[in-house]
Amino acid sequence: MKKELSYFKIENAYGGNQSWFRDPFMNMGGCAAATACDTCIYLAMYKEKKNLYPGNSGNLTKEDYLQFSKLMKPYLHPRIEGIKTLDIFTEGFDKYLQDRGEKNFKLEEFSGELPYDKAKNAIRRQIDQEIPIPYLLLKHKNYNFRFYVWHWFLVVGYEEYNDEFFIKVATYGDYRWLSLKDLMDTGNREKGGFIIIQPQPHIPSL
Repeated sequence: MKKELSYFKIENAYGGNQSWFRDPFMNMGGCAAATACDTCIYLAMYKEKKNLYPGNSGNLTKEDYLQFSKLMKPYLHPRIEGIKTLDIFTEGFDKYLQDRGEKNFKLEEFSGELPYDKAKNAIRRQIDQEIPIPYLLLKHKNYNFRFYVWHWFLVVGYEEYNDEFFIKVATYGDYRWLSLKDLMDTGNREKGGFIIIQPQPHIPSL
């Protein structure tokens, strides 16, 4: 079984790219803000949440993306040790959603210490609802994951076969497929985790 979200390109890049940021602090440590920006653009394009992206989602440009990152920076600004816990991300991103008048999403934190099967099922459910997943990886014992260490990125798809579960991840204007089991087997106490953006039913006021 395979499920990939429709995504977006910005001047031939697969989503946004942190390396575009001209602000040196954002260029080095703006991955959480970039992940939030890409999430909002996706929701504006595919979930009719136009309030979350101030630019033209029908005509994405690098310059507009950079302006958007400046808007997101106060909510998820780089820190000395980065945004290294799930709650820092959820607090900042939820504040952005509230300020944009968006009250129909609940942010749920899934620790990287949870069992693999539970994480796999949560990711499958979320992608089946066609909403991307912000993911945080901290330290990792496997050198092959060095590109994702101490980094936020988006999960935008999954594939299951032969009892294996792979996730499609987007970051730095590109994507790759990774084994979720290997990704979660960090060999370290600091594991990170991911955020489920759960749609809430709209209850009209009386």
